[in-house]
Amino acid sequence: RMYERKNTSRDAAAQNQITRMLVTVIDERSARLRSHLDAVAKLCDAVGVELGMSGSELTSLRQAASLHDIGKIAVPDAVLNKPGPLSPNELELIRRHTLIGERIVGAAPALAHVAKLIRSSHERHDGSGYPDRLAGDEIPLAARIIAVCDAYDAITSERPYGEKLTPEAAVEEIRRCAGTQFDPLVVEAFCAMHAKL
Repeated sequence: RMYERKNTSRDAAAQNQITRMLVTVIDERSARLRSHLDAVAKLCDAVGVELGMSGSELTSLRQAASLHDIGKIAVPDAVLNKPGPLSPNELELIRRHTLIGERIVGAAPALAHVAKLIRSSHERHDGSGYPDRLAGDEIPLAARIIAVCDAYDAITSERPYGEKLTPEAAVEEIRRCAGTQFDPLVVEAFCAMHAKL
């Protein structure tokens, strides 16, 4: 047990160091992206608590939320900040960011489990997401939580490609998309958490 605790402690320390290093890389590339990821991670943590996730599950959720868009560092600013509709090629480039993020984070074996969550963070409850078109419970719970919190932060923030919504309007939009884009169970937990803010 002593050796097991010691190894677990070392693994956690390595995971935290690698996560901090990757977050620093994101910050150097885009302070706005870093701010978005921080906000999503805080929301995810609160939703995870609302859902009764364990300590280790919450840690993985926070790490994945903090890094879920790291693949965007490989996407040109002209595409990320484009005010109008994306061309099919630009849309494909954006959709590859989850795969790129998985490769970046997966390069650290201590974060292999987080890399899988990043890959699934843009899947949709109805199976129309990307990259694997997973549906329902095929999508890891942490990735389903990230999807809801990511959307909420995106639609309540200034963006070049869409109008900012009020928090109340954003919650209504999240509710409207329960069962299609988002897991209804996660939406319910998100709304309960949001009502306590």
